[in-house]
Amino acid sequence: MIDHIGLNVRDVARATEFYLKALAPLGYGIVMQVSAEETGHGAAVGFGAGQKPSFWIGEGEPKSGPMHVAFVAPSRAAVTAFYQAAIRAGGKDNGAPGLRPDYHANYYGAFVFDPDGNNAEAVCHMPE
Repeated sequence: MIDHIGLNVRDVARATEFYLKALAPLGYGIVMQVSAEETGHGAAVGFGAGQKPSFWIGEGEPKSGPMHVAFVAPSRAAVTAFYQAAIRAGGKDNGAPGLRPDYHANYYGAFVFDPDGNNAEAVCHMPE
């Protein structure tokens, strides 16, 4: 349903470094970068797989409170690797990797706060 989503971040370089490290275990990387001159207000970085950016961060003052974004993980091991990479990159724990049976029987997720306080999650819906 959603083609892409974007978050404003206070420091695009810091957020880029965080998401590069946190999303690498999920197979996502930088797909596109746009300069402040091109956008007319602040630099932006698009992450995704292949040639399509699906998750954007853009330099600017956040327009609302912290947001929540969940990234698809190909396996439970990738969820755990995301969590570990995000913590090493400066993220703060908001829920260690594990099953969340209150969501559904195979919901395996992990949650971290990014440098701007957004709740970033990796989730795998597959059974072990």
